[in-house]
Amino acid sequence: MVAFVLFLFSFVGLSARLSYLMIGRSGYYGEQARALHERERSIKAARGRILDRNGVVLADNKTVCTISVIHSQLKDKESVIDMLCRELSLEEDYVRKRVEKVSAIERIRSNVEKETGDKIRDYNLPGVKVDEDFKRYYPYGELASKVLGFTGGDNQGIIGLEVAYDSVLEGEPGTILTVTDARGIELDAAGENRIEPVDGRDLTISMDLNIQKYATQLAYQAMETKQADSVSILVMNPQNGEMLAMVNVPEFDLNAPFTLQGIQPGSLSGQQEQDALNLMWRNGCINDTYEPGSTFKTVTAAAGLEAGVVHTTDTFHCPGYVMVEDRRIRCHKVSGHGSQDFVHATMNSCNPVFVTVGLRLGSALYYDYFKKFGLLEKTGIDLPGEAATIMHKKENIGMVELATISFGQSFQITPIQLMTTVASFVNGGRRVTPHFAVKASGQGDKTPEIFEYPTREGIVSAETSETMKMMLEQVVENGGGKNAIVEGYRIGGKTATSQTLPRGSGRYISSFLGFAPADNPQVMALAIINNPQGVYYGGQIAAPVVRQLFENILPYMEEIDYKR
Repeated sequence: MVAFVLFLFSFVGLSARLSYLMIGRSGYYGEQARALHERERSIKAARGRILDRNGVVLADNKTVCTISVIHSQLKDKESVIDMLCRELSLEEDYVRKRVEKVSAIERIRSNVEKETGDKIRDYNLPGVKVDEDFKRYYPYGELASKVLGFTGGDNQGIIGLEVAYDSVLEGEPGTILTVTDARGIELDAAGENRIEPVDGRDLTISMDLNIQKYATQLAYQAMETKQADSVSILVMNPQNGEMLAMVNVPEFDLNAPFTLQGIQPGSLSGQQEQDALNLMWRNGCINDTYEPGSTFKTVTAAAGLEAGVVHTTDTFHCPGYVMVEDRRIRCHKVSGHGSQDFVHATMNSCNPVFVTVGLRLGSALYYDYFKKFGLLEKTGIDLPGEAATIMHKKENIGMVELATISFGQSFQITPIQLMTTVASFVNGGRRVTPHFAVKASGQGDKTPEIFEYPTREGIVSAETSETMKMMLEQVVENGGGKNAIVEGYRIGGKTATSQTLPRGSGRYISSFLGFAPADNPQVMALAIINNPQGVYYGGQIAAPVVRQLFENILPYMEEIDYKR
């Protein structure tokens, strides 16, 4: 009797449990069973394009294929191996190892040309899968390579804008789900379920393809003529920080970013090769610092005018040197400039005068202006790896350090930092954020995402800004920047020639920073020539580069109205 009661209770409990599982949990276990018989293949999303300011495509997608095999579906492995070796030009050992590997799905090769993928699909061999995919393609090869950047095998950004805006460009991958039987064979009757990918959004940038092309041509020309190590040219709208061009030659081929130029394949160790690639990809305009030399005298002038320690009519005497403590600091003109006012001292780029202005400010006040002008912080440009200023600590700036800082030595900044800072001196006193990205838009977007960047007012007064424009125009009209004169346009600017460390190495950096029109700057350009051979003065070799640039782009900019 007791046994019967126990049996009855067990039966009732078991029945209740079965009913719960079959009815209450049927959906859950149905999904689990289906999951065991589903095979998943990823569908890449089309990466968003990168467009220049006029809608020209700078980075696009090319349709390619991914070739895979599904072990459980293969019927004639030898035929598959033979076909894949032949069509993909692969070694037999490589293909055989993957074809014979027992796995749900094994990738043989990605980024296969579509024509080849279609040919493989036409063999119709069971177990061979051909999925269409996307590969990044750069229509202009090496143009703006260190700005645009490139993508890896999975279409993820590696350097440049490609990585900075990866979340905008990458999109969301889709999925192909196929149902199989217990042996892993796809069931034709079940068909495929597809979760469609969501394409990435297009990124429109401020770069102008035509300006970038011409700046690149000039940079290569200057590098070849002067047998220089490298040449950088930056072009920016100083009113809003939009970058119109950024050149670092030598550049590299974006469609073959892992190919080292001038180096025999296999001649370097793994680490040596990676170091060489990192150097090739490096964007000197933002990743590297240098002593700016005389272009930095603009900072000393702006600080001195703001603080009231110097005025345009102040007179100075330059005997060819100035004594600071026990140091004799020479002027580039050994015989000296004699008596001159501050405007002519700027035109002459006279070291003793700028040392005097720096000493009038004093180390504490000069450092405060250095900080106020934004030189102790990064510019915030929307590219990865921006380097910070290398500057003495405030308490370590003695008289000699202050003197050398005043004419652009004994500290280091990036080219983009110099340009951004000087822009605030000639645009009315606003520190803008240099940037490339303008907007992001997708196919279904009714309203594109407009990128906004911070601006800081009151860097210098409007009066100081007007004075700086006047003095820098005189540098070009009647001073050391004469080689930057462009007929029919008012040009302002400053030359520089600085010696690289260690002193006495015989290696120089020649540069010129110019803007136009001088009374209302709409474009600013900085040309830097690293280690030129022969004549190395910035006024003689860098200023002509900016002149040629302006001669070509100023009429072009007027034609398409860059004030819009």
